[in-house]
Amino acid sequence: MSIKVNGTEQELDGKLTVLDVVARTTDKEFNPDGTPADGSRPGIAAALNGAVIPRARWAETDVADGAVIDIVTAVQGG
Repeated sequence: MSIKVNGTEQELDGKLTVLDVVARTTDKEFNPDGTPADGSRPGIAAALNGAVIPRARWAETDVADGAVIDIVTAVQGG
């Protein structure tokens, strides 16, 4: 399947959810509820085709061929 993640085309195999794409993109493991497996604060938001998907729904939201996903991470600074 071909999807666009943060403006970059990607070819991926198999059925994917938003959680799968976020995990691949951030190189982190997540629990089914979207929280990081290591217990850290996530600081991540994801949008599928322009609609923000609540973290608790990442695992149940399928990604279709041609989808556009934007993943935003919070950056702390001063």
